[in-house]
Amino acid sequence: MAELIYYCGTMDSGKSTLALQTAHNHQSRGRSGLIFTSKDRAGTGVISSRLGLQSPAIEVAPTLDIHRYVVDHLSVGERIDYIICDEAQFYESAQIDQLAKIVDGLSIDVFAFGILTDFRTSLFPGSARLVELADRVNTLQVEALCWCGARATHNARTVGGVMVVEGEQVVVGDVATGSEVAYEVLCRRHHMRQVTARGSRAAHTSTEPLPFTL
Repeated sequence: MAELIYYCGTMDSGKSTLALQTAHNHQSRGRSGLIFTSKDRAGTGVISSRLGLQSPAIEVAPTLDIHRYVVDHLSVGERIDYIICDEAQFYESAQIDQLAKIVDGLSIDVFAFGILTDFRTSLFPGSARLVELADRVNTLQVEALCWCGARATHNARTVGGVMVVEGEQVVVGDVATGSEVAYEVLCRRHHMRQVTARGSRAAHTSTEPLPFTL
């Protein structure tokens, strides 16, 4: 039986790396498939990993009917054994329904990869629908780390180096230092306190004298 499987985690937990590895494993066994992505940091129509791996992919625009796209390719004799969907948190809820329809009606395995919650700790619509429909939801085993060394559980957005908790849900940025809009993973404690790595460094480089004498 074909399945819809959702692999989820925070940033830096290896989602895109696993997506590319999954595609490679199937291809190395002679299987053919399609790779989809949306709003990848490397640009349109590409899936990229922070380890430097990349692969061409089909860009999922909000208007794309994924089920129709797959049916059209099957109707001209193309073989599709599996489907990889990276950055699935950005897909429309209706597109997640289309993935389930592909699994149930066309018996094609769908492997989706994405982030559960946004910088405000709210579920992305695509992720919420995947949790509702997926045959299996797997949390990635590679643990991203907060700047304090604890397990990172939340994604934070910074603008000009300052953490923000309001704004549009989807704003593509990078984790590179110096970017106007960037993202950072934090443990729950520091996300709730809004203390990022930059804020931590500032706190530990205070010019105030220590409260005792030597």
